[in-house]
Amino acid sequence: MDFITKLPRISSGYDSIWVIIDRLTKSAHFLPIRQTYKMEKLARLYIDEIVVRHGVPLSIITDRESRFTSRFWQSLQRSLGTSVNLSTAYHPQTDGQSERTIQTLEDMLRTCILDFGGSWDTHLPLIEFSYNNSYHSSIGCALFEALYGRKCRSLICWTEVGDNRITGPELIQETTDKIAQIRQRLQATRSRQKSYADKRRKPLEFDVGDRVMLKVSPWKGVVRFGAKGKLALRYVRPFEITQRIGPVAYRLRSLMSSAEYTMCLMNQISKGA
Repeated sequence: MDFITKLPRISSGYDSIWVIIDRLTKSAHFLPIRQTYKMEKLARLYIDEIVVRHGVPLSIITDRESRFTSRFWQSLQRSLGTSVNLSTAYHPQTDGQSERTIQTLEDMLRTCILDFGGSWDTHLPLIEFSYNNSYHSSIGCALFEALYGRKCRSLICWTEVGDNRITGPELIQETTDKIAQIRQRLQATRSRQKSYADKRRKPLEFDVGDRVMLKVSPWKGVVRFGAKGKLALRYVRPFEITQRIGPVAYRLRSLMSSAEYTMCLMNQISKGA
């Protein structure tokens, strides 16, 4: 389990997401929370949303966030018979499954806000549903099927197997359309992550004239394409490489304006425009 923090604060006061993953089936829960929640509040949420649905886990892997190392949390887990394993200091990748899921979730939230608008919490339930009903190559089936031992009977599955298209309330149709689009985005996100991982295994070079995307850091309060903070776009386009400066740096020119960017490092740009 881990947290996504520093999200745009919404009207309900939520500004973070608690990500909880089953290490065996890979299924996940995404719980909206406030960063100011005390451990007692999180413990109640944990019991209501996780223990009540799935029972008490044998062990938990968390980072060294102060709330997880608190005496209250440790005492609660001992009482439940759960061992708590903390990720290694200076090596948070110990909880790599959470890290990968968080990266996917952030990408999905970002695309949903661009596609559908609204605040991020309104998309969270359908994102969780789509995530848990997506095929996972490491287990050879959808996460829902691995968890419950059966396929999920969902709106999108009905239309995919050739049954009559739903003609009921508009809400049902809207939900069906959103699930279909989220699933497409999820597949694209995973393909992009795999492509990125493959590229990191070999040196990446660019040539003068290549069109690329420029990686931008999320700035607090700065809005890009209708979103800000962690949910803003991470890459902007289109740019053209006009000059190579040394082995790992390039000069870029914006194709939308006359602006030039000097000394963009190789890890700040990506193929495609």
